[in-house]
Amino acid sequence: MHGVAVRCDLRDARAVPPGTREAISQLGKLDLLVNNAGAYQTRKFGEISIEECDDMFAVNVRGAFLLTRACQDELRKRRGRIINIGSLGGIHPWATHVHYCTSKAALHMLTQASAKALAPEVTVNCVAPGMIDQGESDRGSETLQHFAAKTPMKRNGTAADVAQAVSFFATCPDFITGQILSVDGGLTLA
Repeated sequence: MHGVAVRCDLRDARAVPPGTREAISQLGKLDLLVNNAGAYQTRKFGEISIEECDDMFAVNVRGAFLLTRACQDELRKRRGRIINIGSLGGIHPWATHVHYCTSKAALHMLTQASAKALAPEVTVNCVAPGMIDQGESDRGSETLQHFAAKTPMKRNGTAADVAQAVSFFATCPDFITGQILSVDGGLTLA
């Protein structure tokens, strides 16, 4: 299995089809689409600008929709798979992330609706990570410790945890579709 990198603004409906054609041409085929582009921002509700909200939806939902639409014919031919990267924020509301949470909830619904629309040839599933510690400097160790303490598995997730969930959906039985898998160490239970 290999991939290629193609520069494309996923928010631009005119850019996605040629970008998709270029990727398929370079790959020779398309069996798996992982919609992993995402935006994240912390803002109090009253401080979210219309532009910030629109941008959040453009990246988190519109991009996945445009790519799914552009890839559907090739994926149908190959009986392929689509994996969207959602979020725990699409399941649980966070007051300081309203635009992020609603965009990820929309992505979760896009997963389920497109799973029905593209069946039986294409499976569509979603991985919804919880707190993932990637060593980012903008998340203080106090916040990470707080979430690790709240998580039943007593740790935050890793990029490897998310990658394993993506790998599961990439290789699982094709009878599994329309599912949203929380990869959060049980944080949704807290």
